[in-house]
Amino acid sequence: MNIPGLASNMDTAAMIDALMNVQAIPQQQLKAQISDRELVVSNLQSLNTSLQSLATGAAEAASADALQVFTTSSSDESVTVIAGEGARAFQTDIVVDQTARAHSIVTAAGSADDWGGSFTLVSADGTEHQIVPEGTSAESLAAALNDAGAGVSATVVSAGVAGDGSPLSRIQITAQETGAPGSFTLHRGDATGTDLSTEADAAVIAQGQDAQVRLYAGTAAEQIITSSTNTFDALASGVDITVSAVTTGPVAVGVAIDEQARAETAGEFVAVVADILARIDKGSTATVAGPGESTTLGVFTGDSTVRSLRTDLANAIQRPVDGRSPSEIGISIDRHGVLSFDEEKFSEAMEADPAGTEQMFQQIALRVQQTTEQYSDKYDGQLTQRITGQESFIANLESQDERWDTRLEQRRATLERQYATLETLMAKWNSQESWLTQQIDAMNASQN
Repeated sequence: MNIPGLASNMDTAAMIDALMNVQAIPQQQLKAQISDRELVVSNLQSLNTSLQSLATGAAEAASADALQVFTTSSSDESVTVIAGEGARAFQTDIVVDQTARAHSIVTAAGSADDWGGSFTLVSADGTEHQIVPEGTSAESLAAALNDAGAGVSATVVSAGVAGDGSPLSRIQITAQETGAPGSFTLHRGDATGTDLSTEADAAVIAQGQDAQVRLYAGTAAEQIITSSTNTFDALASGVDITVSAVTTGPVAVGVAIDEQARAETAGEFVAVVADILARIDKGSTATVAGPGESTTLGVFTGDSTVRSLRTDLANAIQRPVDGRSPSEIGISIDRHGVLSFDEEKFSEAMEADPAGTEQMFQQIALRVQQTTEQYSDKYDGQLTQRITGQESFIANLESQDERWDTRLEQRRATLERQYATLETLMAKWNSQESWLTQQIDAMNASQN
């Protein structure tokens, strides 16, 4: 058993801990350096993520339709207008003659044994599908229809009871898609057999039909347009129309430029750039301490890559375009380096020169895109490489930290052995001192 200080009356464990604390100072400094570097990397990664997002937004802003923001209108709630990519200002009247419907039939009532044998479903284009139920019940035929992949859905419907009290059933069969192409007939046997919808007590519930609208009704240019669904894709450039009911007269539909939304779109893009510039400025600013205090450096202070990014991004958005300053369309940087956007000035520029303003904005966005990609590309972006370099540096520091763990463990073991040896010697000396004292005391006693 090793009891520290038993012989020397010293707290050797505390002494060893104190010595180890001194020995561990370089490792503590190393850990602090790792922590600082990890904070820097974390902020660089966050900045890089923001740059990648900005690159995507800049690519969208640089597109020809970036500022083509529209508002839609319809004089009847049964007609919906959607302006998509490639849309342009548009105004016209339409008349909805009919809406699209799915073809649907219901069979005559039958007993449990009336649905056996083979059937043929004939699509509108003449395609024939052989239907052979596994049993003779309505459920068997409905299951066979549903499994045939013929574009129909079948459901068994109760039809009461026969005179003898046995249950009767019908089968309602509906096309899975609306429009005339979804029409069908179902025959007993082959395609020449009886059409089930023509049997007594059977019916065509809904005749499959296309939706139909008329443009320029009542004029020499009157035009009929059909759709198998209730949506007319690209009725005009980039404009879709969806109808839900027949109209009794013309419905005015329109697409117009949304001036407010267009300015807001441009402002939102500039705001993203301004936010990144502000983040860089904040992270690069050192906090000067008062007397007796330490100055705190920002996470980006002294980082040449971030400094270059800040310069290039600011130049991309404020450099003249074909000799014209971006401030002409409301984009400016003040003497403190703060980027701002004047929505009113932008709107005025759009009203005075729509094409020129759009072109300038697109060129600015393109330059921002190129700059952000130069720095944030996941393979060879300058900021990406900076992060990779810092991560490698941290890995090296962590390797040194692990070696320090081993070194300190060995040093503690050495100190414990040395102090254990000292305690052993002290115990031996104390034992000798005690024996000598006893001998001297005995001699003195014998002389007295």
